[in-house]
Amino acid sequence: MNLFLREMKSNRKSLILWCIGILFMVAAGMGKYAGFSGSGQSVNEIISTIPGSLKAVLSFGSFDLTTAVGFYGMLFSYLAIMTAIHATIIGATIISKEERDKTSEFLMAKPVSRYSVVSAKLSAAFLNVLTVNLVTFAVSYLMVGYYSKNEAFAGDILNLMLVMMAVQLIFMLAGSTAAAAGKRPRIAASVASGIMLAAYVLDKVIDLNKDLDFLKYLTPFKYFNAAKLLGDTGFEPVFVILSVIIVLILLYITFVSYRKRDLSI
Repeated sequence: MNLFLREMKSNRKSLILWCIGILFMVAAGMGKYAGFSGSGQSVNEIISTIPGSLKAVLSFGSFDLTTAVGFYGMLFSYLAIMTAIHATIIGATIISKEERDKTSEFLMAKPVSRYSVVSAKLSAAFLNVLTVNLVTFAVSYLMVGYYSKNEAFAGDILNLMLVMMAVQLIFMLAGSTAAAAGKRPRIAASVASGIMLAAYVLDKVIDLNKDLDFLKYLTPFKYFNAAKLLGDTGFEPVFVILSVIIVLILLYITFVSYRKRDLSI
């Protein structure tokens, strides 16, 4: 418990800053929706003039941008990458920071097992990730509700937050796995972030070239389509199952690798 509280305290400032960043991102994004709505122009008509490749890169998708929740769906892809970055960094740094800072002997001198150390650290990382998710949900609910015109949106926002949590968990554990299994703890966050960005780029490449759709299983950003979730399609069971399997595998590798590794002192 002391280790858990210490990790929460050490990440408190960065957590607050990330939450503030999410708040401004949602507020600014929905503010643009208000600007478009107030101009009398049809957002869908404006977007239709943009080349398909550029729309794919900008994540415009097939959303109905005349509605507040549809516009938020477009904004969601940017929120997903922000929260994935946060999850990746905290997953990697919370495992590797003692080796990075040359304080491993202080941690290992305590009468606790490595299993307990990893459990406390991952619990703290998860609570940080969950807090970012809940703040995103609260801000999104308030902002979309403020701009919506008697539209049903609560269920849509909740579904998107569940998607975000799945992506956050995958990349948080990808970060912890990179830190626990890698031999260079100082670059664990960079390695994990590189993997996350590669997954995001692959997501966009698939959007640009539908012939590469078979690669969608390699990027968690493709497991849940915001446009489909805002429609009637909902969650695809194969990707829900795949996400659970990936989380369990990464969790197992993190624990086993950290227990067996020779820590840098």
